[in-house]
This record gives sequence, structure tokens and C-alpha cells, in this order.
Amino acid sequence: MHVPLVLTDFLDRAVEQYGEKVAIIDDVKRLTYRQLNARVNQLSRGLKKFGIEKGDKVAYLAPNTTEMLEGFYGVYGVGGIMTPLNTRLKPSDYQFILTHSESKALFVDEELYPLVQPILSKVPNLKHVVIHGKSTDGHPGYDGWRGSFSDEAFDRVVLEENDIASLLYTSGTTGDPKGVLLTHRSNYLHALSSMHHLRVSDQDTLLHVLPMFHVNGWGSPFYYTANGATQVMLRKVDPEMILDKVEKHGVSVMHMAPTVLNMLLENYPNRERIIGQNVRVVIAGSAPPPAFVRKVEEDLNWEFIQVYGMTEISPLITTSILRSSEQDRPKEEKYRLKAKAGYSMIGSKVKVVDELGNEVPHDGKAIGEIVTRTNTVMEGYYKNPEATNQAIRDGWLHTGDMATVDLDGYIEIVDRMKDVIISGGENISSIEVEGALYEHDSVLEAAVVAIPHERWGEVPHAVVVIRDGHSLTEKELIAFSREKLAHFKAPKSITFAKELPKTASGKIQKVVIRKEYWKDHDRMVH
Repeated sequence: MHVPLVLTDFLDRAVEQYGEKVAIIDDVKRLTYRQLNARVNQLSRGLKKFGIEKGDKVAYLAPNTTEMLEGFYGVYGVGGIMTPLNTRLKPSDYQFILTHSESKALFVDEELYPLVQPILSKVPNLKHVVIHGKSTDGHPGYDGWRGSFSDEAFDRVVLEENDIASLLYTSGTTGDPKGVLLTHRSNYLHALSSMHHLRVSDQDTLLHVLPMFHVNGWGSPFYYTANGATQVMLRKVDPEMILDKVEKHGVSVMHMAPTVLNMLLENYPNRERIIGQNVRVVIAGSAPPPAFVRKVEEDLNWEFIQVYGMTEISPLITTSILRSSEQDRPKEEKYRLKAKAGYSMIGSKVKVVDELGNEVPHDGKAIGEIVTRTNTVMEGYYKNPEATNQAIRDGWLHTGDMATVDLDGYIEIVDRMKDVIISGGENISSIEVEGALYEHDSVLEAAVVAIPHERWGEVPHAVVVIRDGHSLTEKELIAFSREKLAHFKAPKSITFAKELPKTASGKIQKVVIRKEYWKDHDRMVH
């Protein structure tokens, strides 16, 4: 008997098992899972009235709100494809994505509406716009519009597990953004694996720090809902606000980028009260220095969990949660292991290969590319077969991330292919150099990029943000880094900045930093 793996199962389970439990805390608004489901039924009815049919794209431009979360399930009710938009793009980017995706409806937060208002008339397929907030420019306000429909059980469109659930656009650092197609099956299997490895249960309270548009918030709207966890919303990343919500609502788990975690570590000592409960912080992005892990586990008494993945794989495929065989190791060695990308999650085959496709030796030195074979790999890039064929070869997805594998089988990312610095023929990992800079007490944030050099082709350059109340010179920091690194790896120059350019999910945008240094050179900036 075939029962399709469809994401609406997760909300159905939550309503059945946890109907009267608090599902959503969104500032003053609190909803049980039964109330959330009633709103989802209204949304599905409204979408049906709009003429949204199976396979139609419905775009969402919103911060982490109730409306954003219920959008996933309401869209699936009519068989639509959820198309979340990055909240920090330019109007021309929105025009491209809405046009390329052929989105028929757009739900947009009233604070973000000015970003799309200038381009709405230029998007041919877009028939309906609904504002999360007050009615604007003739577009209905969400609550009034949704409230006009019945909240009784909705007769959903029948879906198969290989139907597309999400269309997610990756940031286009070179050329236009690419649309990643993920099925109900891939998101469902990813949720089952992630909820196991991250130990998600009905005891959890999740604070949605990571934007839900960013790879569906790593799938969190699915596996926290499936387990009847309480989900706390966060409109913007503000360290004080995050710490207050963690304390006020008894938050037990958060997902975020390393830069956001760094902000919390900086702000926590200024608080009058400590946070009593244990909190799991799940981190993905560039590998954090072990010093980060030490601060989280010793200063905050929280649990640090590193994961790794990318949009094209739903996204998580590895974790560095210590296995039973590693529990007795010295503390510093544990921190070093926890900072790595780790080993494969259930359902994912992950290996590091050289240019010929052979696995690199597990010696912690040989560098290769991470490739994966898993049920959670995308169907492909929407309307882009060339890029799809380049990414998926011989049944393996090529990530573009360069890594080593140690004797224990732990994968450690050394860099994105495009971020490796090749100086005088020698490969330098920008992450390794950043790790050395973070050891200095005065360094709050650091990004290392390649800049042009007459003799060596390119050399490492660091852009550094100094902690408040600290002072540091370029000469001092270069000397410090030369004590930690082989001299050819140390930055040749340093720029001090007030802040680093970041994406909406908190990732440092090295492409923006690099552009400044390569604008008068022939090399293409990735």
C-alpha cells in the first residue's frame, strides 16, 4: 500500500495530538495548533477563490511571523508551490524572481511592501497581492481577507510525494538567482532525519531566529510542527530581543548563522539575569573557531550543535554532535570536533573527493570537494537544465565546498571553492585565517578574502570589526596572526570596519568585500 509523504501530514498530526497546546507565540498573539489549523483552512479557501491550482507558485515576502509559517500549509492545501523571497533584495531582484517563477499570488508584509511596490505592474503572471497588515493600493489586508472565509476543514487537493513543494531562489552572486525545486518527499525525509539528529520533541520551544525564507528555515516549519513544539516568532534579528524572548518563553532551541551567535555572545554578559534553562543552538555556515564553541558551552552553559548543508539538499546532511566513542576525550578536543561539519545524517551519503572523483585520504590534510547522494537532493534548478547538470553528476550532487576528512571521519570545511585563496600557487583557506584572527580578544568579526598582488597573483586580506572599547592596529594584528599561521597564510593587509556586509540570514557576504578590490582587474569576482 502506497501512502505518499506529504508535508500537510505534519500539521494534521500536531492538531490530532496537540490541538489545545500553544503552537505560536507571536508577540501578543498566541495560537493553539487547532487555531493555527483553522487559519490555514481559511487561507487555502482564499487561495482557491483566487484560482490557485496544483503546481501554481505562491510567493511570500515576510519576516518570521505567524502569517509566514501558516503560508506553507495553506499553499500546500491547494497543491500550490511555496516560493519564499529573501527579505533583503533589490526591487529588480524581486521582479526577476516573481517573473521567472511565474508566481500567481504574492503575500507581503506591510513593512516590506515598499520593496516590491515599484515592480508589481511589471510582473506578467502576478494576479493577486495580499498585504500582511492594512489594505494598501487596493490590495486587501490579510486578516480581513482571510477572515471572510470559513475555517472548517478544507478539502485539500490530492498530492503525490514527488510533487514540488517549494521553489527556493539561491542568492545570485554571479548572474541571476537560481530556483531550487524541492519535493514533498525530499522535505519530508529531511524533516524525519533532522528531527532525530536535533532531538526535537513536544517538550521543545523553538525561537525562529533563522529566516523561514532561508531554505525553509532549514525545514524547521515542518519538523517542529510535526512534534507539536511551541514556535516563537521573531520579526528581526536583534540580540537583546532574542535573549529576552529566550528567557521569557523558556526557549530550548534556536537555529542561526555564526554571526548571529557571535552577537548573542557579545550581548549576554551585559544582562542582569542569567538564562536558567538549557538551550541548544544549531549553527550552520562557515566553520566557527573552537573558541566559539567553548564560549557557548562554558560561558552560557548552552549546547552547541554544528550542522552542514545547502539549499539544494533540503538542506542538512551532516552534524557534529559527539558520538558515544568521543565522549571521553579532553574538553578542547571535543570543542574542536564540535566546530567541524561532522559526519553524515541518516539517509545521506556524504564524501569528499578529488578532481578525479576519488575519496581523499582521511588524514585531515588532503582537500577535496564535498559531494552527496541523498533522498533530499533537489529535483533541479527551475528552467535551468545546464546548471542542474553541472551540479548533479553521476548521481552525486557537487556542493562546491572544499573540505578535509580526519581519522574519525569528521568532515571539516576549509572553504567554498570560490573563497580559496591561491597565492603563489599555494592554496590558503580563508576560514583557517579567520579562525586565527578570532583568537585575538579584540576581534569581534573577521572576513578574509583574496586581493590582487603583483608578485603572488593574490594574497589574503582581512576586514575586521573590533570590539567596543578595544583598540588594535594593523601591524599588531598581522604580527599576532603570523604567530598562529604559516607566514604565507597570514593577512598581508587589514582594513578595520564598523560592520561587515551580511545576508538576511546573517552570513558574511565576501563577494561584496571582494568586489571593491577586483573592480579594476580582469579576474571574475564570484
